[in-house]
Amino acid sequence: MTRIVVLISGNGSNLAALLAAEDAAARRTVAVLSNRDAAGLAHARRCNLPTHVVKPRRGESREDYDTRIDAALAPYDPQLIVLAGFMRILSAGFVARHAGRLVNIHPSLLPKYRGLNVHQRVLDAGDAESGASVHFVTSELDAGPVLIQASVPVLADDDEAALSARIHKAEHRIYPAAVELIAAGRAHAESGSIWLDDTPLTAPLQARFDQHGVLIAWPQQLTD
Repeated sequence: MTRIVVLISGNGSNLAALLAAEDAAARRTVAVLSNRDAAGLAHARRCNLPTHVVKPRRGESREDYDTRIDAALAPYDPQLIVLAGFMRILSAGFVARHAGRLVNIHPSLLPKYRGLNVHQRVLDAGDAESGASVHFVTSELDAGPVLIQASVPVLADDDEAALSARIHKAEHRIYPAAVELIAAGRAHAESGSIWLDDTPLTAPLQARFDQHGVLIAWPQQLTD
């Protein structure tokens, strides 16, 4: 059973999706950590999970903060660290210490729209679709190899909130599936590439959702 610690900063909707899919999974969340008094911690406590809040200190370097994160993680000896809306950029040293064991979900079809304010940037560009990407974390922001993506249409009357809500529905499907692939030993990152079932992926797995957030296409590798 793969031990997981989830890092959050907000409401924890992806945390809830991960926990809901855990009963028959090859993984077990052993703790939840946040950089603030996040609303999502309440859900973790209702699930009887240990929670930790590690707040940044004034003038503290990113490296020093991440050393305190490591100290909070150490008792749980996590085999996988899952970033679920954790709103901090991790230091290169932290990423190196946990290389191959850090995974994140980003609300765009990477490599497009790295960073913040993604949904408004998509709307401003007039894109016909957007989505989410599950990727391994590297020292370059939102640039690690992508395991799976979900595509959703962008509607003519979308605003930032409507597009975000549609993408969240897709995230809640693909993130548990991706984490399960990693936890079960089927997927891993190596030399900047993703390997799935001992074969290198030439492109991320693809899921598609319609304008109502209904799943219309799912990767065959996730139904095997």
